[in-house]
Parts: sequence; structure tokens; C-alpha cells
Amino acid sequence: MTDITDAAKRLLLGKPMSSERLGHTLLPKRLALPIFASDALSSVAYAPDEILLTLALAGVAGTIWTPWVGLAVVLVLVVVVASYRQNVHAYPSGGGDYEVVTENLGKNAGLAVASALLVDYVLTVAVSISSASQYVASVFPALRGSEVIVAISVVVFLTFMNLRGVKESGKAFAIPVYMFMGAIGLMAMFGFFQYLTGSLGEAESAGFVLTTSEAYDQGLVGLGGALLFARAFASGCAALTGVEAISNGVPSFKRPKSRNAATTLLMLGTISASMLTVILLLAMETGVKYAENPAEQLRTVSGGAIPDDYVQHPVISQLAEVIFSGAPWLFMLVSAVTGLILMLAANTAFNGFPILGSILARDGYLPRQMHTRGDRLAFSNGIMTLATGAIVLIWVFDAQVTKLIQLYIVGVFISFTLSQLGMVRHWTGKLRKASDPRERSSMRRSRVINVIGFLLTGTVLIVVLITKFTHGAWITLLIMALLFLLMRSIRKHYDSVIEELALGDDLAAARALPSRVHAIVLVSRIHKPTMRAVSYARATRPSVLEAVTVGVDENEIATLQAEWQKMDVPVPLRVLNSPFREITRPVLSYVRSVRRQSPRDLVVVYVPEYVVGHWWEQLLHNQSAIRLKSRLLFTPGVVVSSVPWQLSSSQGHGVETTYFPQSGQPPAMEDRKR
Repeated sequence: MTDITDAAKRLLLGKPMSSERLGHTLLPKRLALPIFASDALSSVAYAPDEILLTLALAGVAGTIWTPWVGLAVVLVLVVVVASYRQNVHAYPSGGGDYEVVTENLGKNAGLAVASALLVDYVLTVAVSISSASQYVASVFPALRGSEVIVAISVVVFLTFMNLRGVKESGKAFAIPVYMFMGAIGLMAMFGFFQYLTGSLGEAESAGFVLTTSEAYDQGLVGLGGALLFARAFASGCAALTGVEAISNGVPSFKRPKSRNAATTLLMLGTISASMLTVILLLAMETGVKYAENPAEQLRTVSGGAIPDDYVQHPVISQLAEVIFSGAPWLFMLVSAVTGLILMLAANTAFNGFPILGSILARDGYLPRQMHTRGDRLAFSNGIMTLATGAIVLIWVFDAQVTKLIQLYIVGVFISFTLSQLGMVRHWTGKLRKASDPRERSSMRRSRVINVIGFLLTGTVLIVVLITKFTHGAWITLLIMALLFLLMRSIRKHYDSVIEELALGDDLAAARALPSRVHAIVLVSRIHKPTMRAVSYARATRPSVLEAVTVGVDENEIATLQAEWQKMDVPVPLRVLNSPFREITRPVLSYVRSVRRQSPRDLVVVYVPEYVVGHWWEQLLHNQSAIRLKSRLLFTPGVVVSSVPWQLSSSQGHGVETTYFPQSGQPPAMEDRKR
């Protein structure tokens, strides 16, 4: 079974990689862009949808404001990218926002940022994959209604790809990411050419009329209109997610790491801003209508209900259909690569989450297993944790982007805002110590950029909290708070364990050996495993050695004692009475009594166990031994030594068949002759 499991693991994940090959996994810019920027690049696939969907509540008067909302989002994107270029130069170690905030604003603030980022990474996967499942359903109508299954299947696929290693996943995902950029670029060129020549058609939804919600009969005026504009802007800011992943992933870049990361950030900002602007402008010119509830919000020109068989496609699909009306295969291509890039956008989180988790585990805020690399030099435990969280969200929210998007963005803008404030304090501290005029000038310029970034992201954070809190953002804040408290508790536990295990000043007492060793061999009957356990125990030359059995049946005990004497075993046999036919309790009571009589003695309990080759055999053997060991482990001053005996069914399942007890001593000579 073990060989089959190993073979399957190697088939799925590939051969193990030695630690010396860690440098092999470092990324050039051409691979770093699709790996770390795919989230932000793919956000243009659903950010326009959310902007139009929100403004649709105010009818046609609301959609007129679409370009201005897009312009505001692009402005924030440019400022954030410029700000994070300062981050990657100042903090190239990969701690990203967590390191910046912890060092400049304190541990609690850093932990708050870490909580926000971890939650947002999980939401990135859930939102991106859920949106992708909708595009898949638009290309393959037979999959409508199965979006949840499609989404979960994609998460599982991405998990396996990332378990194979960062560089391998980057190579696999680079082509689809570049295909997406090419497809949107091609659509932009054809679309604007058609617009300039007057041949640009209308979208499939252009013939419908948006009904206006009662709250917006007067259009986007007054407080209600301002809040709707702010809500649309907050939803559009989903396009900024993923920017922080590059600052967390600087160690994964090839040298010079900081410069390559900053260049990748610049490419990300330029491409993402251009794509978002193009899609929104084309949506306006083709008359795209996009509503949360099409059956209620869309009407025909005459005021009638839309056809029952009308299916509302995402914005990019509607644009591709009208722009490439003469080449249906290009429409299929755009829709397919858009769905694919949304699937792969989650790959940004699959790289950022494990790295951040590893740093937090190193600092004692997450289980230390999160800091360990797997066979393929990837942080396997972090990858599995992320996948599990995303699958739960997809299942709970039925893979509906409109519901998930309300939980989104809050965490990332908390990290944006605190990170920029931390960078302002960073540059202020550096300026106090710097004396070179050129350095001071550069630092002042960087500080100005980060101040602007702080003011702008802080404003967006307030807008997001106001507009999204009652729509689901409170759930994100609650999860963040619980995660914050959990990580504080984990750190407190690790600190208390370190303090408890510290040697202290009295090193002589710490090195002191027990005065004597009292060895106890547990006996159920006289057979080969028992004799092996006796041989092992004798080989350690303890101060006291005895065999112990529990008297459950008088006849069996009498037979055992007679055989023991007949074989002349050179170890005394003690019988523990058990009137209630218990096994564990009498042994525990006796071991504890030995400890009470001689507190400085070390008690070593030898437990014979069968080594079996089939899972069902484990159910038939070793149950009493497992219960005893689990209870004895909590007894101070007691060491449990398992003495294995390989049954014939175990042959071929292990690398070798010779085992030694925990003492490290070899078995007695008569035992070796077996």
C-alpha cells in the first residue's frame, strides 16, 4: 500500500527536490508577472461587472457615471502601485505589509494586517474561481447550474499544480495569462477601430431598458446617489487586489530581487489600468446593460418583461460577441481565456498565502508546520490550508460572485492603509539618520508617495466599510478578529512552552541523570513478541527489571505463571489484580506507585506491538497497547518504549525489518539469532 501511495504521489507531484535546488525555483520577470500579477490582471474580468451592476440601480442615469467610477479606480491603482514600489525596495525579505507594519507600527498592528491578508487570499481564490465558473457556463451551457462543482474542481486542480512547485506552476500558467492579455488587447483594437469607422454594433443587452430603483428616481443626486457612486467605486476597487502579493513574493524573484519586483509592479499597474479603462469604455459605447436581477431590472423598450430564456452573460462575453460577430471562434476564444485567467488568478493567492503563512509560523503565530517546505520545495501545508478555506466559501456562498464580492476588498485595503502608514514612519526614521543630500532627497520623495498612498487608501477603506459593512463585510471583519485572537493564542502557547522548557541558570541540575532506571515489560502471554521485549529490556541493563501482567482471568494467569517458571525466564513476573477486568487502569496505578516511591527514578515501560501490513489488521491488534501508551505519555518521569514484532503480512512494506528500542541499545544476543 505504501509503495502504491508513493507512486501516486510522485505521479501527481513529481520527484522530490533537494534543498540545494531552492535557487532553481527563483523566477524571472516573464514568469513572475503571470504568477504574482494574474489576480490583479484578471480582476478586470469582474470589476467592470460589479461597477455596472451597482450603478444599474439608478437606471440609465447611473450608467452614465461608469467612466468616472473607472477613472477613480484607475487613479487609486496608480497610486497604490507607486507606493508598493517603495515597499519592495525598502523591505525585500518577503514579509510585505506584515513586516512593514510590524516593524514600524508594532506587533498587534502587524498581526491585524496578517489576519486581513490571510482572509483576503482565501477570498481571492473563492471570488476568482466562482467568476471563472460563470464564464465556463457561458461557453458550455450544459454546465449551467453546476458552477459550484466546476469551481471546486478547479481549486483542487490548482492545489495539485502548486504542490508540484512554484516554478512549474508558473510555466504552466504563463501561457494562459499572456493569452488573456493578448485577447483583451485584440478586442480593444478591433473595438476601437469599429468605433472610429462607425461599424461598432450593439451588445445583446443594449435593446433592454434598465428600471430605476425607487430610491434613485432622481438619478445620482443627494446622499443616496453619493453612496451608490461610492458603493460602485468600492466594488470596482477589486481591481487592486493582488498588488500586495508581489511585495510578499520578493524572495521568489531572481536577482536583483527588489528591482525585478518593482519592474513587475509597474508592468502590472500599466496593463491592469489599460484593460479596465478599455472594457468600461467599450461597454458604454456598445450599450451593455448588466443587472443583479435581470428579470426584475431589465425591460424591453415597450416596457414588457424580457424573454424567459434570456441568459445574462458577463460584460467581456457581451463585448466579444458584438465585436467579433463575424468571427464566432474569436468570441469563444475570448470567453474561454477569460474564464481560464480567472481560474489561474487564484494562483496569486496560492503563492502569497503560503509565503505569508511561513513567515507567521516562523514568528510563532501559526503552527510551525506552515514553515516547512514539502518534497517539491513548496509550502505544502499553507497550500492545503488555503484550498480548504476557499472550497468552504465556494460551497457556502454557492459560487455566486455577487455575494462573495461583498466580503472582498475590506482586508486588502486594511493592509494597504496600514502598510502605507508604516512606510511613512519608516522614511521618517531613516531621514533622522541620513546625512547625504541625495539620499535625503530620495527618501523625501518616497515619503511623499507613501503619504499620498496612505491618504487615498485610507479614504477608500472608509468608503468600503460604509458601503459594504451591512452587505457582508462584517463577516470578513469577524473572521479577521477571530483569526487575530487565534494567532495571539498560538504565539502565547509557544512562548509558554519555550519558557517551561528553558534550561535556566542551574545547568548542573538540568544535566543530572536519574538515580536509577526501573524497567517494566508488559506481558499478555508468553510468545515471541514478549521474549523480544524482555531481551530488549535486559540489554539496557536497568537498575530494576520486572515483567508485569494484568490478572483478568484466574485460569489464564495460573497458566502464564506456570509457563514463566517452566521457561526459567530470568525476570520476576508481577501480577496486577483487576476485579473489574480493566487493563489500562491497573497498569497506570502501578507505574504511578513506582514513581511515588522513588521520584528520582526513571520508569521505562516496554510495550510489545505487532507490525501489520493491512489497515484492517490494525483494528484487530494493538488496541490495548495504543490506549496504554496514550495514557502513559501524560505521566511524568515515564518513558514508553514500543518493541515491534513484524507479522508476515508486513513483509515488503518497510525498508528494513530490524528495529531497536528508544534507548538505542541493540537487542540481546539470543534475540538476534531469531
